[in-house]
Amino acid sequence: MFKNSIRVFLVIFLIINVIGCTKNLDKSTQPKSSKIQQKNVSNSPSKTKISAVTLTSYPASIAAVVNKKYYMPVTYVPKDLVYPNVPFLFSEKIEKRKMRKESATALERMFAAAQKDGIYLSGVSAYRSYNTQKVLFNNYVKRDGFEKARTYSAIPGTSEHQTGLAIDVSGRDGKCAATSCFANTKEAAWLKNNCGKYGFIIRYPKGKESITGYKYEPWHIRYVGNISTAIQNRGITLEEYLQVTPVSK
Repeated sequence: MFKNSIRVFLVIFLIINVIGCTKNLDKSTQPKSSKIQQKNVSNSPSKTKISAVTLTSYPASIAAVVNKKYYMPVTYVPKDLVYPNVPFLFSEKIEKRKMRKESATALERMFAAAQKDGIYLSGVSAYRSYNTQKVLFNNYVKRDGFEKARTYSAIPGTSEHQTGLAIDVSGRDGKCAATSCFANTKEAAWLKNNCGKYGFIIRYPKGKESITGYKYEPWHIRYVGNISTAIQNRGITLEEYLQVTPVSK
């Protein structure tokens, strides 16, 4: 009972912290097992239903699932964040340039291999703290509204960038960085065919939106270690490989 109360508190704290995104919490909300169902959360007259969310059991695991159903602890910060020695679209050594050491080393190997094939990659955005997620998401909500914002941006705590294992990449020229036109670039084609060799997967594949909860993002890769080739070869998602319930259910 005590553990369930803590989980309930954490979930409510997570959602209430999204300033400007959650003005009305349904008073009938009740805990169910280790989950809490939040309904009728809105920042406008139109109501939005949010699926049940659960605290990720092993946030430091290489295979941790983080999506709209499974969120990271608010205070979680990876202990082994480093700056990977690869080009980024910016020169500053700031938060979003960091990754966990194992994934950073793999990224360096992958960028070097791509360059040998005549493909020049750059990092766009890697690690993202909870506070940074909150600021970004609130800005998107102000611009596009809550419902649209959550289709392309993670509610604070539900972004796998917080794991330190995910990174958005682009070509060296920065064209189509983190936008849909990246799908038609030679860099995207190389990543799709080769990232699995270095422990990465295209985290949000085309046609898997109901499973991952996000539209196709060929620029967003996630380090999962030695299970990457199995996921890539089978054309499935991390959720399917680990037999995690799809976000839509």
